[in-house]
Amino acid sequence: MKNPYEILGVSNTATQDEIKKAYRTLAKKLHPDLNPGNKGAEARFKDVTAAYQLVGTEEARGKYDRGETEEQMQQRARDQASYYQSQQGGGRYSQGYGGFDFEDSDFFENIFRNAGSGPQGRRWSTQQGNDHPGEDHLYKMEVDFKDAVLGAEREITLPTGKKLLVKIPAGIQSGAKLRFKNQGGPGVGKGPTGHAFVEISVRPDKNFTRVGNNIETELPISFQEGLLGAEVKVSTIDGQVMLKIPAGSSTGNRLRISGKGVLAGEKRGDQIVHLKVVLPKDVNPDLQEALRKLGPQFDYNPRSEA
Repeated sequence: MKNPYEILGVSNTATQDEIKKAYRTLAKKLHPDLNPGNKGAEARFKDVTAAYQLVGTEEARGKYDRGETEEQMQQRARDQASYYQSQQGGGRYSQGYGGFDFEDSDFFENIFRNAGSGPQGRRWSTQQGNDHPGEDHLYKMEVDFKDAVLGAEREITLPTGKKLLVKIPAGIQSGAKLRFKNQGGPGVGKGPTGHAFVEISVRPDKNFTRVGNNIETELPISFQEGLLGAEVKVSTIDGQVMLKIPAGSSTGNRLRISGKGVLAGEKRGDQIVHLKVVLPKDVNPDLQEALRKLGPQFDYNPRSEA
């Protein structure tokens, strides 16, 4: 095998970041799934990945530079580059609705742990006489805040054209993955079909915020409602309800609406309402004059306790 530094197009004094950058550029350009049937690209891709195995990390590079078991190291690198080794825990190709995500920082470093879904990857493994499970496919789905709290069903179309009904369980959070058995890539030889995973991303809501299993909201109230108390309509995830505001309520006071939060097991959390006293933008002069007259009789200092 040629000098790995020459294959990657860097000097033997290059930094690890420079080596990684060179590898990423070449691997992205030469990857077999992007060059189907191109024998030259396939051969160069195998050389590039084998070279990166030798000098891609500080530890491996140190061994190579010191000449430690160089022949064995090169043979192992060539073996690893000759075919994709299946990954039991899920494919590293981050597939959205069609296509690879080459911006995934893990893609290049883990390329040998990927299950090759393309014809080149399957052919390499078949030539080795191995049975490998199919690649696990990862899809990403955005859902509304309300659907994440109450649950919903959505239909997606896989790259194969097959439709998949996704049942979103109530209470799901961003980052959670739903597993669909045998809906991934085909296996190699007698290997089983891979699985499909749908990663959920919950869209923020301008009115509701999830905190644990509770839902928090802010409720503007007038000066009179805070002073005298009132009963007002409040929006919840299930619709509007009436909320009683105690007399003497101030900004920052919290009121609880039981059972209007997120489902956790068989019990739902609560909705926490944060009160905010809002004064009118245009103050009526008559109101100002009335307060001046009543001031000496009902005046108080809100900073005295502080």
